[in-house]
Amino acid sequence: MKKLLLALFAALVSFFTCVPGWAQGQTPVKVIGKDKGEVTSLLANGITYLDVQQTAKKIGANVELYSAAKQAKVTLKGFASILTAGESQVILNGQPVALGESVIAYRGRIMAPVAFFTLPALGKALDRKITFENNTLWVEKNFNLAYAEKNQLPGGEHLVFDMTAPLQYVSHRANAHTVEITFPRAVLKRELFLRLKGDFIYSVQMRQQDGSAVLKIILNRGVEEWSAGTRGDQWVFRAAKNKTAAPIVRAPEPAAVGPETYLSSAQPAGPKPAVLLPAPSVMAEDSSAAPEKAETAEKAPATQKPAAPAQTAPQVQAGKTAVVQAAPGATLSPAKPAAPAKPAAKELKPAVIHQGVESVAHKKMRIMVDPGHGGKDPGAVRRKQREKDWNLAVAKELYALLKKGGFEVRMTRDKDVFIPLSDRSKQANNFKADLFVSVHTNASKNSRANGFQVYFRSEKATDKEAAEVAALENEAMQYEEVHYNFVDALLQSLAKNEYINESSKLAGYVRNAVFKQPGIGIAVNRNSSVRQANFYVLKGVNSPAILVEMGYISSPKDRGRLSQAAVRKKMAQGLYNGIYDYAKKEGWLK
Repeated sequence: MKKLLLALFAALVSFFTCVPGWAQGQTPVKVIGKDKGEVTSLLANGITYLDVQQTAKKIGANVELYSAAKQAKVTLKGFASILTAGESQVILNGQPVALGESVIAYRGRIMAPVAFFTLPALGKALDRKITFENNTLWVEKNFNLAYAEKNQLPGGEHLVFDMTAPLQYVSHRANAHTVEITFPRAVLKRELFLRLKGDFIYSVQMRQQDGSAVLKIILNRGVEEWSAGTRGDQWVFRAAKNKTAAPIVRAPEPAAVGPETYLSSAQPAGPKPAVLLPAPSVMAEDSSAAPEKAETAEKAPATQKPAAPAQTAPQVQAGKTAVVQAAPGATLSPAKPAAPAKPAAKELKPAVIHQGVESVAHKKMRIMVDPGHGGKDPGAVRRKQREKDWNLAVAKELYALLKKGGFEVRMTRDKDVFIPLSDRSKQANNFKADLFVSVHTNASKNSRANGFQVYFRSEKATDKEAAEVAALENEAMQYEEVHYNFVDALLQSLAKNEYINESSKLAGYVRNAVFKQPGIGIAVNRNSSVRQANFYVLKGVNSPAILVEMGYISSPKDRGRLSQAAVRKKMAQGLYNGIYDYAKKEGWLK
């Protein structure tokens, strides 16, 4: 009976969480020729969606999932993206990029259209080419040569290869049936062997060898001619049984040719010395090609003399094709119009400088006090004690002391409400705050961990413990449900914090003052209590910024002290004393 109920429950869950019209499946992932297993996928209307978390891990990217907000963050060096369910665009390095199809939430997963994983920016960050073919996600080396197709033509056959840039090649006909072509420094998309058994070409083999790509073609009996060359961004091999192959055009001699032009390596049977053929000059492909489509000749280095005036491209009559070749030093591209003059830069107003800290020109120091967590985000919890309540109580006391001390002060929240991390730093910047102080209470799985700590932001944490503290505080991001608030947080995470040194100095003053403040009863290690870690709430703040961990709610000793209102007042006094000392040292106070 129990098994039956469990099966019924599973069926109900499946029914209510599935998306109508979607077919769930598995998609293989192959990385540099290695099978990395499969990821969960969905298929609808010909569009494939992949599980973001599974796929990112398999291709070597970092991924964070925020289930409550139905968002995912995928990052690599030089690549930071935010995906949000219901959005047809992602935020990539701070800019919106359209995917064509919306990201979806499916059974607790974030599913992205495969177009996300084939974004050029992601491939660039991985230094790989990413393609989706035959229901397989391929992550491969940055190839520049790939087999595309075979074309059957009257009197011959074509093998077509895609190139990402013009390639040189060495050709050699080993015997009557075998042609070998080597592309120096070419990288294959993937090695392959095709037994075509066509009328002209029997088989094709491609392999990577000693830094080059080697193409071996077996011709059928009776094939008398073969030729090869470029056609746009493709390299084409042609085999024929009689003298109908396209005329040979050897660079750089211009000639009028038919609808297809080749640099031919055609040779009679028998071994002959290999010839290195350069990439051809610009060649017209059909009678409809206009002269202005010709590619621009390679630009001379800046140290050389200016190039001679461009020659006029030859006219192409209807129904005829011409080979267009640039004279040395000339260009076939029309001259670009001169860029409009840039407007003069606006004059910047001078700022007030206080010992290396840039500040806006106001008389009183402005301080933003930030009680951590709040509302639906309780922070760390032990028994009936909640971090958000202690943070708010101490922040209010600190606010009152700062006001009384002659500072201009604001709080990010003065009641039990949720404030996204990005909005907290935004409030500070809108206030033009000179200092930002975020008040928190620490927590650890180790109940013996205790003591006061103060952090300033750095991409690199002091140690593993500091990184864990930052990760714990950063979990507040899972409560953020507004898409563009999360985007702001990403933008701030990319911003350079120019106040790290001053933040470190402020942290030292606060640590010393709390250490000296009687009545707190929480340990302050003067050698290790000033620490650094990557806190989201401190990113993007345009002023010195610190995050205070008053003690450990997970420590029976610290919890017992911070649960007392009198101790929380003493803590606020210690924080105030440290801020006051810093302000006086920096010349804000007489």
